[in-house]
Amino acid sequence: MSKYILQTNGLTKSFHGANALKNVSLSLEAGKVYGLIGQNGAGKSTLMRIVAGLSFPSSGSIELFGHTGDKELQIERKRIGCMIEYPSLAPNMTAKENLKLHRIMRGIPNKEVEDELLTLIGLDGTGKKKTKNFSLGMKQRLGIAVALLGNPELLILDEPINGLDPIGVVEVRKLLKKLCEERHMTILISSHNLPELYQTATDYIIIHKGEIKQTLPLAGLEELCKRHLLISCDQPEKLVGILEMKLNTTNYNVMPDKTVRLYDYLDEKEKVSRVLYENGIMIINLSNEGDTLEDYFISIVGGGKND
Repeated sequence: MSKYILQTNGLTKSFHGANALKNVSLSLEAGKVYGLIGQNGAGKSTLMRIVAGLSFPSSGSIELFGHTGDKELQIERKRIGCMIEYPSLAPNMTAKENLKLHRIMRGIPNKEVEDELLTLIGLDGTGKKKTKNFSLGMKQRLGIAVALLGNPELLILDEPINGLDPIGVVEVRKLLKKLCEERHMTILISSHNLPELYQTATDYIIIHKGEIKQTLPLAGLEELCKRHLLISCDQPEKLVGILEMKLNTTNYNVMPDKTVRLYDYLDEKEKVSRVLYENGIMIINLSNEGDTLEDYFISIVGGGKND
């Protein structure tokens, strides 16, 4: 059995000769929260719609839960829950009535799931309040509850925190972490709001103009964005000895290109320079480095405005 919940291979989607997706290949493992990061128009929604079966690729293939082929994918998609773009809610119905409507439409017999989901998403106290009177955060959580009706193993959410106030963002974030941790659910969540995704996702997929630019885990992203002194010199092996013996630090990494990232003495560059000079190290470069998350994203996609 495949260890991947979802795999795409060379997925391409064209509209009127232009590629909305271009040769997208990715793999999602169980029990992780994947943040799909991209500007507006990057191809996030297109990718999600294809995976959910709401659109079809021009070329390429999809594997869900180890299965391929149109009939098999149709069956496996019953294990997916999705909220793409805005939640489909009846404004004059209560939260429970909305859940009942969608449960019946999808042929799910278990009535108890309605109250279970309302408790899970924190809307069990809304009673007879109509959905049209809900805050945006409440509507988003109810939309997620609708997506959870079939107890999916893969949850796909397109911009669920877009437009939310800070309280709404926290509510959705807590819910997604709970689903991942308690139900071992795999979640694919899109956003162009990197700081918010940073507090939710375990892994990141950066997409730009329909192409996957990079995939990396949270630890990798944090390492790339971590502030440090970048040191290049003529004797890297001797350098690390001096860092440990003269500057009393082991908080550094030697990179493949033999540069050294020093995570201490960030505001004492002159001291580091003096100690290295006094110990016979010829410094080629000594600079403060490290991006904010937004800076790193821009460096990957090449800057520019939303498209």
